[in-house]
Amino acid sequence: MLERLAIPDVFVYTPKRIADARGFFVETFSRALLEPMTGPLDWVQDNHSHSERDGTLRGLHFQIPPFAQDKLVRCIAGSVLDVAVDIRYGSPHFGQHVLAKLTASGGEQMFVPKGFAHGFITLEPGCDVVYKVSNYYSGPHDRGVRWNDPALGIDWGLDASRVVLSAKDAAAPLLVETPAWFRYGS
Repeated sequence: MLERLAIPDVFVYTPKRIADARGFFVETFSRALLEPMTGPLDWVQDNHSHSERDGTLRGLHFQIPPFAQDKLVRCIAGSVLDVAVDIRYGSPHFGQHVLAKLTASGGEQMFVPKGFAHGFITLEPGCDVVYKVSNYYSGPHDRGVRWNDPALGIDWGLDASRVVLSAKDAAAPLLVETPAWFRYGS
């Protein structure tokens, strides 16, 4: 099942599960099903993050060209609130965000294209998130936007004092301080 979100370039994909007494089987990725929505993509790397505590926030991250990345994100243990922020200057949705709850039990996945900052917060202890990316990680091209930027208005569903952050994420710049790395339509 494919569900477009309020920013149409981002969508949630929930693959069909075939269940029986043993458990279930699912095709977690199918180029034939996703390519009509994403265009042709070459997924080059799979990433996996594990978070012990609920309230762990990772984000809002992106890589700048020429190492910009599309992402296909899913939660394989626990549940997370996944967020994508449009950072494409000139976009009718610039500075707006969409969010989706991704759960291991439901199998939902969120597609986050280039030109979006991405992050998630864990909703329970012991969460594992895996995601495909369309470009390799490059430290010199790694950037972020502050998770609690007032201009973004993201409701992470948790009091800020309970959020577990890295020092890097806590010090990320506001969106207004971020150069125009991405332009809508290019």
